[in-house]
Amino acid sequence: MRTNSSDPEVRALAKHIRMSAHKARRVVNQIRGRSYEQALMILEFMPYRACYPILQLVSSATANASQILGLSKANLFVGEARVDEGASLKRFQPRAQGRAYPIHKPTCHTTIVIKSKSL
Repeated sequence: MRTNSSDPEVRALAKHIRMSAHKARRVVNQIRGRSYEQALMILEFMPYRACYPILQLVSSATANASQILGLSKANLFVGEARVDEGASLKRFQPRAQGRAYPIHKPTCHTTIVIKSKSL
């Protein structure tokens, strides 16, 4: 959380979300730069599984901004949204004749920065 008098911002971070960073970026790219209300509507109606954890993260960051900094939700927008790759869970799938195929279950780290519009 950074509170300069010119541009207060609130950062929310979700680590080890059990989904591919590529699939989460597809959703995050749609809400970057949008107002809080627009971002909520987009996340509610997009048909992807990645929308729900990102919706929770945006709601958490906005709640922090309104509670801690006392900012109005009407003046907030998604200033920065970033998805980074996390550690992969590595598993083995048993196959015929004693072989094993590796399975990589990717995770991602999502960062949302909510900023206030300066009027």
